[in-house]
Amino acid sequence: MATARIGSITLDCDDPVALADFWSAMLDGVVTHTTERYACVRAGSLVLTALRVPDHRPPEWPGGAVPKQMHLDLVVADLDDGAAEAVRLGARLSPEQFAPELCRVLFDPAGHPFCVCLDREPF
Repeated sequence: MATARIGSITLDCDDPVALADFWSAMLDGVVTHTTERYACVRAGSLVLTALRVPDHRPPEWPGGAVPKQMHLDLVVADLDDGAAEAVRLGARLSPEQFAPELCRVLFDPAGHPFCVCLDREPF
C-alpha cells in the first residue's frame, strides 16, 4: 500500500501569480488559490504550485551555476506517520521547517527536497 500520493509539483519563482497565470493558460487550467507566497493551478488531475523563494534566480540550462528548481509535494492522511515512513525508506528530515503543522520538508537519498503534506483542499 502506498504511503503517499503526489499532491502537487512545485516550481520555485519570484512571482507566483504570474507563473500560475501562465501555466493555467498553457494547460487550460484554473488558478484555484493565491497568496503572496504561492499560487496553485489545477489542470485536470494535475496541481502545479508556484512558490515564491527569496532572491530567486532562474535556472541556467543546460549546466550552469543555478540548477533546476522544483520539488514534489506528497499528500498523506497523517503527517507524522508519512514523514516517519519517508525517513524509514531513506529520506532525512530537514532541520528547517516552515509550516510543520501542514507540511514536513525532507530530502530524498540523493538530496532532493520534497514535502510530505496533510491532504487538504486549498488547491
